[in-house]
Order: sequence, then C-alpha cells, then structure tokens
Amino acid sequence: MAPQNSNGVNPGDPRGIGRRGFLASAAAVGGLGILSTRLLYLQGFDPRGIAEQAKESRTRTQIIPALRGQILDTNNKVLARSVQRYNITVDQSAVTTFQRFKNNQSQDKEEVTPTQLVYQLADILDMKDSEVKSALDGTSKYKVIKENVTPEVYTKVMDLGATFLYGEVKSERMYPNGSVGGSVVGRFSMIEAAVEGSDKTQTTNNSTGIERVYDEALRGTDGERIFEISADGIRIPVGDEQTKKAQDGQNVRLTINQDIQYFAQEVIARRVKELKAQWGTVVVMKVDDGSIIALGDSKTMDPGSEKFELEDMTPRSISQAVEPGSTEKILTSTAVLEDTDVTPTTVFDVPAELQIEGQTINDAFTHPAQKRTFSGIITDSMNTGTVLAGKKLSKEQRYNWLKKYGMGELTGIELTGESQGLVPNYTDWDIRQQYTVLFGQGVAQTPLQTSLVFQTVGNLGIYQKPRIVEAVIDSDGTEHPIPVEEGRRIISEETARETLSLMENVVVQNAKGAQITGYRTGGKTGTAQAPSETQAGYDGYTTSFFGVAPIENPQFVVSVTIQRPQSNASNVGLAGGADQFSQIMEKVLHTYKVPYSTTEPVEIPKFPDGHDEKG
Repeated sequence: MAPQNSNGVNPGDPRGIGRRGFLASAAAVGGLGILSTRLLYLQGFDPRGIAEQAKESRTRTQIIPALRGQILDTNNKVLARSVQRYNITVDQSAVTTFQRFKNNQSQDKEEVTPTQLVYQLADILDMKDSEVKSALDGTSKYKVIKENVTPEVYTKVMDLGATFLYGEVKSERMYPNGSVGGSVVGRFSMIEAAVEGSDKTQTTNNSTGIERVYDEALRGTDGERIFEISADGIRIPVGDEQTKKAQDGQNVRLTINQDIQYFAQEVIARRVKELKAQWGTVVVMKVDDGSIIALGDSKTMDPGSEKFELEDMTPRSISQAVEPGSTEKILTSTAVLEDTDVTPTTVFDVPAELQIEGQTINDAFTHPAQKRTFSGIITDSMNTGTVLAGKKLSKEQRYNWLKKYGMGELTGIELTGESQGLVPNYTDWDIRQQYTVLFGQGVAQTPLQTSLVFQTVGNLGIYQKPRIVEAVIDSDGTEHPIPVEEGRRIISEETARETLSLMENVVVQNAKGAQITGYRTGGKTGTAQAPSETQAGYDGYTTSFFGVAPIENPQFVVSVTIQRPQSNASNVGLAGGADQFSQIMEKVLHTYKVPYSTTEPVEIPKFPDGHDEKG
C-alpha cells in the first residue's frame, strides 16, 4: 500500500494535488477579494481622509494682513497711521518659461517666457526693462525687484501667475506730526527674535504710549486666502478658493487737541531754553471730566525717527516725580478749610521764623513777626503760616489727605511709564518731615498728580480720574465712546469755593504774570529743592505754576513745571512758569470759546484791620 500523509491522503493521489491547488487558488481569490474590498473602502468611504490629504497637498494659504488702526486727536486729526506696502521679490533659481491660465473663467493655458515676463513686470512696476531683467537673472533664492509698492501693484504682479515671484508685505507706521504729542502717541515696535535652541521665533512688543496700551484694538485680525495649485505648480483660477477677509484695526481717538499740544510744547521749550533748565513739562486738563488736552514737554521723541532718548519716550508730567513745593499748599488749604475752624480770613500770629519741636521753619523772604490772614499766608506763600494752620491737623490726618488725592498711587491714565510718586507713611516721618509735607517737601509727586488737586478744586470738590482716550472706532465708522468714570467727592463745594478765592488772590496780589485779559484766574506758585541725580543732597530747584480759569466757573487746569532752571533759580517769579501758564491758558480759553468773565476778582486782605507787613 502506498504511504499516506498526516491527512490520510496519498501524496501520489491526484486528489491530493487537486486539494492543494484548490487551497492555493482559494487563498489567491480571497486575497484579491480583500484587496478589492480595501480599495473600495478607501475610495468610497475614505475613513482616513486620503482624499482630503491629497487636496491639502495642493492647497496654499496666503495671509492677508490687517491694516493697523489710526490714532487721532479729539478733532480726528491723524497722529499715527499705517500704510501697507510690499516688496516684490524673486527666486532667481526658479525663473523659467511657465504656463498660466488665460483668464479666471477659462481652462485654456498660455505659455510665458522670461523675456515676455520682463516686459510685463517693467510696465507694472514702472521700471526699465534692463532693471527687471537684471533682477531676474542669477541663482539667488531671494532677490528684491522693487521695494514699497502699493497693494494694487502687488495684486497685478501676483496676477501674472509666475510662481517664482513673491510679495513681501510691509506695514509702515507713519507719524505725520513728528514730535507733536510723540511721547503720548508712543512708538509701534515689534521685535522678532529666534528662540534659543529652537527653530521658532518669538515676537516681543516694545511699543510705548497709546501704541502699546491700545495695541489689541489697533492691530486688527489678519485674514487669509486659501487656493489650489495644479501638479505643475500653477494656481488653479477656477479651483476651490476660500477667502477670509482681514479685519482692520480700530481707530483710537484721544482727548488730546493737536493744536494745543503743539502750542504747549513750543511755549515750554522756549522757557526751558531761556532758563537753561534741564526740562519742562505742561499739563492741560478739562476740569469737569479729567480729559487731558495736552501733555507737552520741552523735549520729546519723534516716533517715526530711529534716534531718540529713553527719557523722551514718556511724558515727564507722568514719569517724573518731584517735590511739589508750595503748590502743595493748595492741598493743605483744602484740608485745613475742610477739617478745622480755619477760614480764608482767620488771623494767625506769624513769627519771623517758626521754632517748633526743635525745628526752624523759614520763609523765602525776610519779614518781621506779622499778623496775617490765612489768605495772606497762602498769597505770599509763607511756610511759617502754613505750618501754623496745618498743625491743627494730626499727622495721620495730614497723611490721609495726601492719600485722598491719590498721592503715592498711579492715577490710572492710559499711558505707559507712569510713576506713582512717593509718600512715606506718617509713622515713618521724622520731626521735621511732619511739617514740611504741608508745604510740599518730603513727598514726591508727578505734575499730573499735583494737577489733579487743582482739578478737584476747580470741579468744586469732585476728583476725576484723568483720561486721554475718548473713543475706539471700528473700521466701518462705528464709535465706542470710552465712558467717563464717576468722580468722587473729596471736599465740599464750600471748601472748594474758598480755596478758589485763595488761588485768585495769589494771582491778583502776587503772581501777576498769571493774569489773563478778560478772565479771572487763580493758581499757585511753587519752588522746591531738586534732589541730586549723582550724589546725596540737593543740587537745584524745581519751579512751577498750577492754575485754573475762569475762577467763577473753572473750565481748565494748566500746570507748568520746570526742572533745574539755571537763571535766578531760587526766585520763582523770575524762574517760574506764571507767564507760560497765562500764555497757554489764554490759548485754551480762546480755542474752546470760553466766555469772558463778567465779574470782578474778590480780594481778601492779607492783613487784618490795623496791621500791615510791618507787623
């Protein structure tokens, strides 16, 4: 008997061969079936997105950059704007004859030679044929053909269909008024740098001023254009194209008046030059809502220039904390009039020099012992009399009044680089400092912080947070006004009116350079020692004048601060800013058509009946 295999089949039996053939055939048919099913599965149902992946390989995305919004003054004059431009570039190594569709509605193609392209490009770019030919010839992967072309020109170049031509977008920020309000507007600066140990880049926002604070509103949202290309790299004009329009940035309108800003800068620059001072700064503010009309510096930056000093990048009225000197006597006056029994006509026995707790307090001028009204003390800016009135307040009260006006804290104005000043806690005051704070020494305030004392008095006791942005405006013109924050009452209306009388008498009887024809004005002079920037102690003066007008219905605050004047520096009348106050305030009152005063100043005697400067 013939041998059998393990399956009981004789190897030589034809039935065995048939079985093996059947099994092999069955396996082959089964494999084909699985393959066919798989192909049907992939082509019909595409569970892994094969078709989508193929489409993606033919898809290109082009960013449509948003146009950065404008910064405007209160009258919609442009302070900053962006102009979108492109650099037209070429990959020289890829320049060759190419095909393109004849038009967007046809599948017919036409062939374009490099020579033909040269002529077409030259016409669009307004260049010589030889210049374009030279730019296309070579082996460089990157060559600029023409810089700063308009979006319209860029579109025409892209419509030529040459895949080796590119548009490099550039958004140029322009500041048409140069340094006028330069530190307020700020400077737009985005720095892109490589991340160490990575092929990625990181963008840092180095902008300042409004450009930085309102960057999110100004920058807008980029759009994109998604289109298909054919296998030979030609854009398919009738392909599936999706366009997401760019959303241009919003415009930001400031409370700044460009004309007043320019005038204030010119006036303070002349005064600083005349006095050979280190710097000068001006604040112009609306009394009723804290709107900033101007922040003028004697020297400021031009945001469009690459050369500028760091200290010029921020308005000094918010960045420089200085001892306010005698302008602080207005703050002290409000506290004394509000919290004690003192009135403008209260009489004090003022000594030639005041000895108190082992400290000697002197005045800026020599005088014998005198009887003075409180108004007379403030009019002639007497430290001695101010301390006599101010000591009616406890140390804690004096400190609390400084804090009520926001000293030692940020004002919250919408700008970068603000200083909060310095107000040591009353528990840390030494014997002398507890009295010098009453006349503006031993504390440091920015000119804006001090201006807010005068704004509060002019607003009949209501403090308003300063504001410099009026509205944000959509690209379609829809306006979103920035609401004025509700003010807070610091002093009573009666105290405010009494303080206004003190300020008016300062101008009528002392600082006559602050008078303005046709208007009743009031204010206060100030002189303080300036701490040395290189060594311990003091090496100069800070002089100032802060005031409001018209007194019977205050509309505006104007403050002038001058740092380290070199000419007659210790004499505030000769080295101060009363004349500059009157020049700027008069310009403001006329610009805003404020009616002339119809009443006369109310003079308060400096001395009680029967007394004069002799005692």
